[in-house]
Amino acid sequence: MAIKHNQQIQKNHFHKDWQRYVRVHFDQPGKKKSRRNARVAKAAKVAPRPVDLLRPVVRCPTIKYNRRVRPGRGFSLVELKAAGIPRKFARTIGISVDPRRQNLSEEGLKANVERLQEFRKRLILFPRRNGKTKQGDASAEDIKVAKDAEKIVSSTASVLPIKNVIEFEQGPISDYKGEENAFRKLRDQRSEARLVGVREKRAKAKAEEADSKKK
Repeated sequence: MAIKHNQQIQKNHFHKDWQRYVRVHFDQPGKKKSRRNARVAKAAKVAPRPVDLLRPVVRCPTIKYNRRVRPGRGFSLVELKAAGIPRKFARTIGISVDPRRQNLSEEGLKANVERLQEFRKRLILFPRRNGKTKQGDASAEDIKVAKDAEKIVSSTASVLPIKNVIEFEQGPISDYKGEENAFRKLRDQRSEARLVGVREKRAKAKAEEADSKKK
């Protein structure tokens, strides 16, 4: 029998052997522990080198979120050049590079250049071969101090965090205390803008009435 119109499908055996296609996630607690152990093992393997790369500070898109900043994909070539770091050398010392990114503001460029310079100051660059140092490598004393340090930095995000702080003339937004009702102020301004013509007409009529009484 041919199928036509909006009728019931004949012999709809669609649930055959459905147990084979069911996926459950009862292993989430165990996987959580496994991922944590993997992160700890990786940090110990690459120590004292951080496990992540240095990311730039970028502003979120759209009007709704552009007041926030977040880590970006990589530093632009203009930022690396301004900081005096070659693009090929930057990848070898834990700096992420994104050649497609463009700088649209002087403030963002300045902030990321300062971030790169601060990272370069704190960086302790080990020589690739023992006993053979090159220009830019850390001294033997700095290397010894880094190896003997009790707390090894495993993440650059913890050393150079990206914070969302909106500054006003009076100070940070967390310290700002409003002394007036903003909603009431906006309603009053809206009312004044809507009734400006009516009030001018009323004042003009009142002035003409006063002049006529004087005469």
